[in-house]
Amino acid sequence: MPKVAMHWEKYFQLSLRKHNSIYKKELPKITPHVCRHTFCSKMARKGMDPAKLKYIMGHSDISVTYNTYTHLGFEDVRGDMLRMTDGAA
Repeated sequence: MPKVAMHWEKYFQLSLRKHNSIYKKELPKITPHVCRHTFCSKMARKGMDPAKLKYIMGHSDISVTYNTYTHLGFEDVRGDMLRMTDGAA
């Protein structure tokens, strides 16, 4: 029997509650949807082909994949910017 979103949400809640009752440093609220955003961001950082990432995520428009699900910051683009400016002066 396949698991539905509600089942996964419950598994996450129970695991989070158990962890936070055992360890001093509590984890933030983690949901399957948070994991979906994390997966998309990590695949984009690793250079996955955007069309393939859009397909895996199940989006009909690539802008949803990259504007909503991909969270990049300065450190993610720093190396690319340095490589592009090498030799340029």
